[in-house]
Amino acid sequence: MPNFIFEERAWRRGARFVAGVDEVGRGPWAGPVVAASVVLDMERCPDGLDDSKKLSAKRRGGLFELLRDCAQIGIGQASVEEIDRLNILQASFLAMRRAVDNLPRRPDHLLVDGRQIPAGMPCVCEPVIRGDGLSLSIAAASIMAKVTRDRLMVTLAQQHPQYGWETNMGYGVPKHLVGLKRHGVTPHHRRSFKPVHKILYQENL
Repeated sequence: MPNFIFEERAWRRGARFVAGVDEVGRGPWAGPVVAASVVLDMERCPDGLDDSKKLSAKRRGGLFELLRDCAQIGIGQASVEEIDRLNILQASFLAMRRAVDNLPRRPDHLLVDGRQIPAGMPCVCEPVIRGDGLSLSIAAASIMAKVTRDRLMVTLAQQHPQYGWETNMGYGVPKHLVGLKRHGVTPHHRRSFKPVHKILYQENL
């Protein structure tokens, strides 16, 4: 289970406000990529924080509400247009920078999930491989990003019900592909992604 080991190391080095940073939504064919940054209060940290992928939707939703009441949170997004223009990796980094910028207080140490660190961060960054399963701050960020994006995709599914986004969250499952073939590409699809690009190419033949 995640713990405060990485945060405690940063505190011992003199950091005061340590934020975990994570993103969700690199793989889907539709929708934005969403990132979150979270500064936890050790005295008010909710029980059960973990990698969002390991938690049920109900558990994620409950922790999301608890975190909103007891943590400092920043959310950032990169749009479909930015994903297509920059590429998905750089768009993910952009969403992370925006999440950090949207924190109510500037952090002085960031724990970033993964191997790579986005350029342009405002303070010291530490990459943590599989960090959402190791650091409580990154686990909290993964929950905030996941629930935020899932709820957004449910809203978009009400506008475009043919693709099953309320359950597949824009990922490339069979129902989504059938929807693309039958109903075409929406403004929320990532045109630079191969399956979507292929549909557009076929439409223009």
